[in-house]
Amino acid sequence: MKVLTKEEEAAHYNATIRGGTIGGVIGTAIGTVAVVAASKRYATFRSLSVPFRAFLVTSSGTFIAVIAADRASAAYDIEHTPEKKAQIEREKAKIAQYEAGKTALQRAQTWAGENRYPILFGFWVVSMAGSFYLVNRNPYLSGSQKLVQARMYAQGSTLALLMASFAVEGSDAAKGKGRWETVKVLDPNDPTHKHMIEKRIHHERYAGEDQWRDMIEAEEARINERKAAAKAKIQEATAAKDKANAESDVD
Repeated sequence: MKVLTKEEEAAHYNATIRGGTIGGVIGTAIGTVAVVAASKRYATFRSLSVPFRAFLVTSSGTFIAVIAADRASAAYDIEHTPEKKAQIEREKAKIAQYEAGKTALQRAQTWAGENRYPILFGFWVVSMAGSFYLVNRNPYLSGSQKLVQARMYAQGSTLALLMASFAVEGSDAAKGKGRWETVKVLDPNDPTHKHMIEKRIHHERYAGEDQWRDMIEAEEARINERKAAAKAKIQEATAAKDKANAESDVD
């Protein structure tokens, strides 16, 4: 664990505050635009109290500010910690190698699986807006009743999608996917970069799970390099000795 100096702590804190402030401004601007547009478009939304609409604006700003501050803090930590940066670069290289052997459909499925919850949240927002649009056409419901109806429809559709995602995840777990998988990658020993070979890829359950594997591979590579260097020296010495013997025989 890296021990930070007071200057590094202050710089980390400032980077976090800067990221959170930028995110808060952007989130508040988005919330303001959304609330103003909804107020102009929907009479039901205009009937909401001013404090509640202000709450919607500040909530969007706070939500994005927290996310932006967390990402800014993590980015600063990674940028100023060589070990973490090297580990992330190794993971990116491993993921790039893994993704190279996938089809477009498989990459889309992987992306959807990794971003399941943001997709669900976005689907809830879209379904909430769509449900409110449909319910708002009913003149016999009050504003609060329309909001309740729209929320119920959105929650029902989102719950159905969530259950479907759980079913897919359970099916993958039953088939042994998600941990070890055999994929096709380019042969690193092929100078033409055309030959494909099969390679077993291990998916980490958490960041750093395979760090010990990388350390072993790096150590094995260093050992092989030392062996190759020693072998080359022996061959050079043998060749020099043979050359000297040949010259002495000529003399």
